[in-house]
Amino acid sequence: MGETDRGIRTVEDVLTLLDGLFAPGADRWTEGGADWWDGFYADRGRPVPFFVPKPDENLVAYAERGLLAGGGRALDLGCGPGRNALYLASLGYEVDAVDLSATAIRWARERAREAGATGVRLRCGDAFAAGTVEGPYDLVYDSGCFHHLPPHRRVSHLALLDRVLAPGGLFALTAFAAGEGGMGSERPDADFYRAGALEGGLAYTDTALRAVFGDLAPLELRRMRDEPADSPRFGESFLWTGLFRRPGKEA
Repeated sequence: MGETDRGIRTVEDVLTLLDGLFAPGADRWTEGGADWWDGFYADRGRPVPFFVPKPDENLVAYAERGLLAGGGRALDLGCGPGRNALYLASLGYEVDAVDLSATAIRWARERAREAGATGVRLRCGDAFAAGTVEGPYDLVYDSGCFHHLPPHRRVSHLALLDRVLAPGGLFALTAFAAGEGGMGSERPDADFYRAGALEGGLAYTDTALRAVFGDLAPLELRRMRDEPADSPRFGESFLWTGLFRRPGKEA
């Protein structure tokens, strides 16, 4: 009889064990999911709403209201083809933009060259892995990454914010909204482990988002506004948008 595996010693060991409860094809959150995202971004002509080279409407609204100071450092989690990273750079931020997909990063670099953008560092990798990004950041922006994480990886997300978000810094996100007109699965957390899949992503209520990010002060939480096709902004009301501030020295 072989030696029994008793290698669980750290929180990360536990999280990795829980990762393994999902079918391999369900992985969208570790480097093991990179191939899936490469395939997703390979066809640029697909009618995917967020393939458009437009920033999120909530991000623009924050800037117009003076909530984004610019001139600091920003981290764009799951940056895709770089539309929000380029916008943040236009505000004067020095931006680190990270995505699992090398295909998405190549597309983002093309867009950056075409725009003549400076101040954006695009990197392929797992932002939640130690050593991938280094704070402090004045702004961390997550547009559609959070809702693709399984429940246990919220721990990793919160640990990243705790590690890299500066005191007084801002965290903003968009995530699938539960309820009428929303998107994503509303099943209880435990059901995803029984099924071994995430069903395209998790839907959240505003109450749930406030609870998950309870260590941060909520500044605004609302549905994203729908934007017409000819708008310079991207907006879909099946998403929540949230803006939070980390307690501490004012940014």
